[in-house]
Amino acid sequence: MAGRIRREDVEAVRERARIEEIVGAHVQLKTAGVGSMKGLCPFHDERSPSFHVRPQVGRYHCFGCGEGGDVIDFVIKVDGLGFTEAVEYLAGRVGLQLRYEEGGGPGRPAEEPGRRRRLLDAHRVAEEYYREQLTTPGAAAGRAFLAERGFDRSAAEQFGVGFAPTGWDHLLRHLRGRGFTEPELVASGLVSQGQRGVYDRFRGRLVWPIREVTGDTIGFGARRLFDEDSGPKYLNTPETPLYRKSHVLYGLDLAKREMQRARQVVVVEGYTDVMAMHLSGVGTAVATCGTAFGSDHARIVRRLVGDSGASSGIQLATGTSVGGEVIFTFDGDEAGQKAALRAFGEDQTFAAQTFVAVERSGMDPCELRQNRGPDAVRALVAGRQPLFAFVLQTSLRSYDLATAEGRVAALRAVAPVVAGIRDTALRPEYTRLLAGWLGMDDVGPVARAVADAGRRRGPGAAPGRPADRAQPQRPGPADPVLAVERTALEVVLQAPALVPDEFDELGGDAFAAPMHRAVHEAIRAAGGIAAGRASVGADGASTAWVGAVLDEAADAVRPLVTELAVAPIPEDRPEAVAGYVRGIVLRLVEVGFTRQIAELRGRLQRMSEQDEAYRATWAELVALEGRRRTLRESA
Repeated sequence: MAGRIRREDVEAVRERARIEEIVGAHVQLKTAGVGSMKGLCPFHDERSPSFHVRPQVGRYHCFGCGEGGDVIDFVIKVDGLGFTEAVEYLAGRVGLQLRYEEGGGPGRPAEEPGRRRRLLDAHRVAEEYYREQLTTPGAAAGRAFLAERGFDRSAAEQFGVGFAPTGWDHLLRHLRGRGFTEPELVASGLVSQGQRGVYDRFRGRLVWPIREVTGDTIGFGARRLFDEDSGPKYLNTPETPLYRKSHVLYGLDLAKREMQRARQVVVVEGYTDVMAMHLSGVGTAVATCGTAFGSDHARIVRRLVGDSGASSGIQLATGTSVGGEVIFTFDGDEAGQKAALRAFGEDQTFAAQTFVAVERSGMDPCELRQNRGPDAVRALVAGRQPLFAFVLQTSLRSYDLATAEGRVAALRAVAPVVAGIRDTALRPEYTRLLAGWLGMDDVGPVARAVADAGRRRGPGAAPGRPADRAQPQRPGPADPVLAVERTALEVVLQAPALVPDEFDELGGDAFAAPMHRAVHEAIRAAGGIAAGRASVGADGASTAWVGAVLDEAADAVRPLVTELAVAPIPEDRPEAVAGYVRGIVLRLVEVGFTRQIAELRGRLQRMSEQDEAYRATWAELVALEGRRRTLRESA
C-alpha cells in the first residue's frame, strides 16, 4: 500500500491549481480592487458579497461566516471530500501526477501514472453507452419499469439512467473500440473475469451511474429486469481502486448544493427513492449503495451539512432543530424499525440532530409519490421524528407498561440508551420524556437509573461539546492603532516584495493586540520580510509565503492569517500600491516609536535630574525622537 501524498506534490498542487478558477466554478467572482475578487459566499446565505479571493496569495476568506483557506481547503469544504481526495481531484485538473510515500500510513493503492484518469474515462464512456442503449428496442422492459414508477424520459436523463443490453460482450467490445485495454477494464469493474475470458458485468439491466461528489462516475448500480436473470435483484460495481461502497452515496453529486444550503440530508434506501425524492422537491436525498449507512458515510455527510461537532439544539416538542439535520426514511414495518435501530448506532457520529421519517402504511418514497403525489413525499420528510425518541418508544413497545414489573424492566433496558446520548443538554430532556412515556410521575428514579447506566459505561462515554472551549478574542476594529497594526500585517502577507526593511526591526512589543502579536511572531518565525521577498514568484504570487507563515502559526491564529492574507487593501490604484504599502508599514513603525517615547517620558518624570540613569534615559529619548523625525521625512 502507498502512504500519504508527498508534501512537495501537495505544494505543487496548491501552486498550479488557480484558486480563482476553482472557486469561480461555484461562485460568480467580480473584481474588488487590486488583486482581489469577491462574490456571494457558497457556505452561508447572504445578499451582499463578503466572500473574498486573492489569487496572488492563493487564499479565500468570507468576512461574513469566517470560512477561509487555500484551494485544497475550498474543494474539501464545497465538495465534501477528504484531504487526499481533494488533492487528487485538483491534481487531475492541472495534469500533475502525484507520488505517494511508501509506508506512510493508510492511503490509496499505488497506481501507475494516469491509471485513475483512465478508469474514470472508461466509466464516462460506459455511462454514455448505457444511456444511448435505453432508447433502443431491446430496452423496452427498462423503459416500462421506469414508466410504471412514474419516471418519464426527462427523469431518466436527469439521473443518467441507462440500459445494459443482454449479451456477454456488448460494452466490452465498445470500450475496446475506444482504446481501453483488458487489464484496465477488469480493474474498472465494468467487466468480470471468467474461466473463458472477460465479459460484461451488467447484462439486461437498468443501470444508474454512481458518482463522486465532484460528478465523476466511479461505478454503477443495476436492477434486474428479466426472469431468466438468476442474479441478485440489485447488482453493484465491485470494490475497485475507484469504488468503495462504504465511501459512496448515490445522488450525492446532485444533492450536495442543497445539502449545504439547507444543512439537511435525507437518507433513503434505493435509487428510485432518490429519484422520487428529488422530483418531489426534496433535493437533499441520497442512498447507500448495497450496504448499511456507516461511519464513513457519516463523515461524508458531516462535511457537507456543516456539522462542527457542537450541539444543535433540543426543540423536541416540535421536532425542529437549530443546526443541521440527518433524516433517515424507513418503512413502518418491523424491518424498517430494525433499520432505524441500526442507524441509532451511527447517530453518535453526528452532532447535527438526527431524525426518522416513517411511512406507517409501509410504502417507500417511490411508491408514495406514485400513489399520493409529491406533496405526500414532502409531508413524510416534514413529519420526521427525533431518532432518539423513535428508538426509545420502539424499545418500550416490547414491555407491558401497565404493570410495575414491566415499567421497571423497560427502564433498565432503555436507561443505557439515554445515558449514551453524547449531548449533555439532551440527556436531561430525554430523561424527563422517558419518565412520561413510562407513566412515572416522579422523574427522580429515572434520572438515577440513567446516571447509574452512565457510570457503568465509564468515563469519556459522553463527552461535552467542543464548542464550549474558550476561543481567543479577536481585536476590535474601533481602535485606530489596532487598525494600523491589522493593515500592516495585511500588506506584509499580501505584498512582501514591497515591504520596507524597517518591518524586520520591529520587536515583539510592536503590536498591542495579542492576536496581532501572534501573527507577527509567526511572520518572524517564517524568516521575516526577507524570506517573504525570496518566496515571491516571477508572477508576483506570494502563495508560498503565506503558507510558510501558516506553518509557523498556532492553530487558533491560522484563521486570522488567512483572513489578513485575503482582506482587500484600501488602496486600489496599481500605481499607488507600492507607496501605500511602504507608508502603512512605516506608520506602524512610527506608532511603535511613539509608544516607546511616551514610556520614556513617563519614566523621566519619575526620576531625579541628578540621577545618572536620568541622563542615559534622556539620551535614549532624544535618539528615538530623531529616528521618528527621520522616519516621517522618508515616508
